[in-house]
Parts: sequence; structure tokens; C-alpha cells
Amino acid sequence: MTDKLRQMEARYTELTRMLADPAVIADRVVWQKAVKEHAQLEKPVELYRVYVANESAAQECLQLLHCGDAEMEELAREELERANEQRERLTEELKIALLPVDPDDEKNVIVEVRPAAGGEEAALFGAQIVRMYMRYAERERWKIEEIDMNYTDLGGIKEVTFSIGGKGAFSRLKFESGVHRVQRVPETESQGRVHTSTVTVAVLPEAEEIEIEIAEKDLKIDTYRSGGAGGQHVNKTDSAVRMTHLPTGIVVTSQDERSQIKNREKAMKVLRSRLYEHYRTIADSAYAGKRRSQVGTGDRSEKIRTYNYPQNRVTDHRIGKTMYNLTEFMDGDLNEMIQALQLAEQAALLAGEQNVREIGK
Repeated sequence: MTDKLRQMEARYTELTRMLADPAVIADRVVWQKAVKEHAQLEKPVELYRVYVANESAAQECLQLLHCGDAEMEELAREELERANEQRERLTEELKIALLPVDPDDEKNVIVEVRPAAGGEEAALFGAQIVRMYMRYAERERWKIEEIDMNYTDLGGIKEVTFSIGGKGAFSRLKFESGVHRVQRVPETESQGRVHTSTVTVAVLPEAEEIEIEIAEKDLKIDTYRSGGAGGQHVNKTDSAVRMTHLPTGIVVTSQDERSQIKNREKAMKVLRSRLYEHYRTIADSAYAGKRRSQVGTGDRSEKIRTYNYPQNRVTDHRIGKTMYNLTEFMDGDLNEMIQALQLAEQAALLAGEQNVREIGK
């Protein structure tokens, strides 16, 4: 571990020098890659430097243990005890800092929400899920951009796509992909029976142009008149855009803007992210049993969470965590659950690293 940390520190120092080099600054692609790598190395390198300073202090204390001055020796013993405790804590923190990092963790996200089983009740719950994520983003002071928002006459959703921009957005929201199940009495239920409905959520890392290049010849772009609420322009101008990527068959739409140009830009942003996820999934499938998220596959067919309204309960099935604050949860108070999912992922990764070491003995 020490050798690896020394190499990381040397690379961090080299990247710090590169980021001040005018030639690197002038090359946008090289500079962005250097910034990203520098940011990934920053935490483990800082921890390592604290670890080295602590080891140096411990060595000084050891030398003073037999200096012949009783008072000085007692102080040295106390300092050495603190240094040893600090070493244990830093060692554990360094183990976590050295875990494999998801290269997409710092990216913005594209969120797609669709009703599944349950008809209009699923559509209504889908609208509440959309609001939940938007309220969470507002709490974090992240930027929300609506891309394709299709609602039913009763206020439910047909299909919704929006983006959330903020530092570490994907690292926190990536666990939300999957099937969300609601158990409650619908407003239209006259006999008070609890119904079960489901909504699917997909959270995609927002891909940048330099990561996914899309050739014009691979695109089919159709324009049409947008539908639903939206003002006088609706159904009067062909501002909505449907974009089809011919090689993969992936289709995205955007009709939230009055401008066709802006809708094309938004559709292209979603298409890049869908293609990035598509190609990454193909690459990941080469590794049997390997999961991008250690607390679930992230597959939209996997039931991840239940929202039980009669009991004011929300349960995440991947980690077995239950909270009785559903009202606050639906208002965007998600951090406790997200942190529990992150800790579970770290624990699974640490267990995996330990298994690798055991096999190698």
C-alpha cells in the first residue's frame, strides 16, 4: 500500500505542475483529463501526507522514551499512544480512499422516470418521484433542467426526462436506478384497499462531447408539434425533436423548449448519455459477476425500494434499511438513505479487496 501511495503522490505532484503549464492549459482535452485525474488523487494523497507526518511524529516519540528525563518520557508515551491511534484511523481511511473509483462519480446526471405497473396510480406516483428528486436537487443547490416532460390529464407522468447538474451528482444518485414500488390507497379507491404500483427510474451519467462522438450520418432527426401544456406555441410550431441513432436504434425526444434548436441540443445531450451507458454496459458484460454498483446492478428491472404510505415507511431492499419518515423522504430528504447506500458499497468493495488478498496468499 505504501509503494502505491508514493507513486500516487509523485503523479499528483506531476499533475499539479502540468496544470500550471500554458501548453497543457491550451489543449482543452489534455487539460480536462489532467484536472479530473488530479481531483481523484487529491484525497488519498492528502491522507497519505498526514499519515507520513504522523509516522514521523511517532518515531520522534520513540527516540524520547529513553532520554533519561522522566517528565519528557511520560509526555512521549502519551504522544506515542495518540500517534498509534491516529495510525489506525488513517490506515482505515486510506483503505477506503484507495478503493476503485467510479470514473463517472463527479458527473452530472440524466434522470428518466416512467410509470410501470398500476395505470394512472403509477403515473401519479411517478410525478411524486420526479418532484422528490427535484426537491433533493434544490436542497443541494444543484441545477435542474427539464428536457422532455410528458404529463397525463390528471397530473401524472407519461414519461419524464430531466438533468441534474452539481458536484458529485452521479455519485449520490446512481443508486436510484431500478424499480420503485408504492403501496397506498389511491384517491379513486372507494373501498379503502391498498394498491401496489411501480415506477422505473434510470440515472445516467451525462456524457461529454469528447467522450462520445456522434456522426451526422448516424442520426435521423424528425420535428413535430409538441403536445400538452406549454403556452400558445404548443401545436402551432414544429419545435419538438425526435432523434434516432441508427446504429443502435436508441430514440430520444425533447419538446420542452419553444426553440427547435434548443430542443435539438437537449436531445443530443440525452442521446450522448444513453450511448455512453449503452457502450459501458457492453464493456461491463465482459466481466462475469462484476457490478458497477456493489449494492445492486442498477438495472431498471430490479426492485430496489418500497414506499409504504399507510405505515409512513420507506424500505431499500438492497441494504435492508427501513426508515419511518416517508413524508420527509418524498420531500427530498434523501441523504440518510444515500449515505447508507454509499457505505454499503464501500463495505462490499472492501470485502472484495480482502477476498482478492486471501486468494493471492
